[in-house]
Amino acid sequence: MQQIFNFLIRNKNSILFLILLAVSVFLTIQNHAFQKSRFISSANFVTGGIYSWSNNINTYLHLDEYNERLLEENNKLRNIISNINDSISVEKQLDSTSFEGDYLFRTARVINNNFAKTDNYLTLNRGEQSGIEPEYGVITSQGIVGIVDRVNDNYSRVISILNSRSRINAQLNNTNHFGSLVWDGKDPNLVQLIDVPRQAPLKKGDTIITGGRSLIFPKGLPIGKIEDFTLDQTQSYYTINIKLFNDMTNIGYVYIIENVNREAIENLQETTNEQ
Repeated sequence: MQQIFNFLIRNKNSILFLILLAVSVFLTIQNHAFQKSRFISSANFVTGGIYSWSNNINTYLHLDEYNERLLEENNKLRNIISNINDSISVEKQLDSTSFEGDYLFRTARVINNNFAKTDNYLTLNRGEQSGIEPEYGVITSQGIVGIVDRVNDNYSRVISILNSRSRINAQLNNTNHFGSLVWDGKDPNLVQLIDVPRQAPLKKGDTIITGGRSLIFPKGLPIGKIEDFTLDQTQSYYTINIKLFNDMTNIGYVYIIENVNREAIENLQETTNEQ
């Protein structure tokens, strides 16, 4: 203990200088918008780099599993191509996963993934330089993952479907009854579909898909299967527990979806609302 005191006494001037420097930098960042934005941008860059380095190691350890998923997806595509050659309708082959509209798909790697909190996020190794913008949908070949909410030059942050802020339009695969997909913060394998009217014919094991009533996700993307369901206190609407197709605790690579017609549709809707 005496040695610590002696060290502090010997270096008191240097220590005082460092404390005053840290305080001055903090006050400068807090009170000047430009310096604050530059600091946040630099911090995001450093954080993204750390996530990327850590994820490179994790990815290497799970290469076999990721390769198996790619093989399964390639097998599905080969089956579709084979059926096309056999003059079987593509629409029938993609009945449960087809969607309408013009969309672009970009691949990305997940370099950070939270799933144990109430509000969970993922970080991707793609940003503005790769054409990524907020409110782009994020999926895997198994199902939906979330929605991009922040981007910088090289990275983007995704609001996971395991987030209290997440609210996505979804519907029953065999009818047009729809509701809002939310998460109660409990089980990362289960999400909830709420506000589904009691007239909807429900059965355990039925598939839930995206409803296509937003400009983010096209209609028909898989989400999961009905685990169980209950009526609310008014006996008017169901709350449905859905077992996700995706294992949200183990997401390696994703597709980022861009709705090519988004701006045109938004402009049309704004014009209509003004009239």
